[in-house]
Amino acid sequence: MISVLLVDDHPVVREGLRGMLEAEPDLTVVGEAGSGDEAVAVSLARDPDVILMDLRMPGLDGVGATRKILSDTPARRVVVLTTYETDADILRAVEAGAAGYLLKDASRTELADAIRAAARGETVLAPSVAGKLVRQVRSPAQQLLTAREVEVLRLVAQGRTNADIGRALHIGEATVKTHLLRVFGKLDVSDRTAAVTTAMARGLLG
Repeated sequence: MISVLLVDDHPVVREGLRGMLEAEPDLTVVGEAGSGDEAVAVSLARDPDVILMDLRMPGLDGVGATRKILSDTPARRVVVLTTYETDADILRAVEAGAAGYLLKDASRTELADAIRAAARGETVLAPSVAGKLVRQVRSPAQQLLTAREVEVLRLVAQGRTNADIGRALHIGEATVKTHLLRVFGKLDVSDRTAAVTTAMARGLLG
């Protein structure tokens, strides 16, 4: 039997997943968690083979929980199960050590097969996610930031406003916004916090 821990902040989602997985003869759900912090605690207590991890949760998110769990028990297999598939989310999850990245529209068969594959030590990726990672590897130049964009992002990381950044770099506030929009596009993010987090994860801010 492959033991599974379900982590999602929505009880109805966990209930649905439990019903799907327990219909499989070789899978058993040994615990549930509604937050990242709870996932860390339940993982240690229940010792599951595979953890199905939601990405966006209040408090400690799925990436943070994955990193903490794997630092405590490196052999644990974490499969992210989410509705999000932006490049930044995928990259953060993979860098945290996730063994897989699936979307919540996966069928019961796809989900069960992915859990079995993860338990065997394989990496499992939804096709659309695999495609994004391949494109990112093949065209890294598209992800590079210009020197000016890096300067702007460094100041954003310091908590500066667009007006502050404009004054510091002797450029207009509209120009700062333009640089940020280009950064968002290159990093496939939608806000300042995600841009800084992603750039740091990729080592772009030095």
